[in-house]
Amino acid sequence: MTIDLHCHTNTSDNSFSIGDVVHIAGRNGVDHLAITDHDTTIGLDRAVNLGKSAGIDIIPGIEISAYDFRRDRRAHILGLYVKPGHPALERLCGPLREARQNASYQMVEKLVRAGYEISWKEVSKLAEAGTGVFKQHIMHVLIQKGYTSAIYSSLYKKLFYRGDDRSPAGAAFVPVRYLDAGDAIHAIREAGGVPVLAHPGQFDNFSAVADWVREGLEGIEVRHPLHGKQAEQRAQELAAKYHLVQTGGSDFHGFYSDTDSVPGLKCAEPDWFAALQIRRDLVHTQQ
Repeated sequence: MTIDLHCHTNTSDNSFSIGDVVHIAGRNGVDHLAITDHDTTIGLDRAVNLGKSAGIDIIPGIEISAYDFRRDRRAHILGLYVKPGHPALERLCGPLREARQNASYQMVEKLVRAGYEISWKEVSKLAEAGTGVFKQHIMHVLIQKGYTSAIYSSLYKKLFYRGDDRSPAGAAFVPVRYLDAGDAIHAIREAGGVPVLAHPGQFDNFSAVADWVREGLEGIEVRHPLHGKQAEQRAQELAAKYHLVQTGGSDFHGFYSDTDSVPGLKCAEPDWFAALQIRRDLVHTQQ
């Protein structure tokens, strides 16, 4: 049994459509696939129907772009088995999507003023099937214009670096205020989903797990393309300590990936999946 609990489509920041992703997953022998687009559940009903036709169980999900304000770092919270279009998710994520779109427009304007020959029309066309423009779409146009050869090249950092005490922010950086991680956990639970901390090794979120368990966190992503053995081990230790469900997934973004991951490459174990389904049922009974 192949179980991928973290995958994106062009509804957010994957270069492939929902149909393409389902086809790739089927080709790779995936039996259960969670579609977890950033800050939206748009397209999940279609994904479920396409999955049925392909013989794949599509798990409706979301990945909320959150922030740990106590420790001043980003955090992504997966919601597995959420109810698509649930008001709790829309109330939380709708304003964030709008803020991201506005920030992306400002980024493009900055690049134009800096002499880059790109336009908002070109960038937004790449995102027309989704919920808005991401930095990956901007980089894609810059590749098309010959400014760089890869999404996550040195140019990406030069343009979009957030800045710190040692280095100034990138030339096109525009801040977006992300959502409080605790609020993300609450909204996912209200939408009937199981809140899971995504790739804690990427943003070093391990120290926040105890706090978020008190907020209602139910799981932690162990297997992820950016996790080495040390990060996996630490995630598993926290899962054991706080009785969290373990998950794993490809975090597939197609051409916009910063890894070579594809659906089915990083998977959850069958016993993890069984535990997830039990936790899903418990969350539903607590509503």
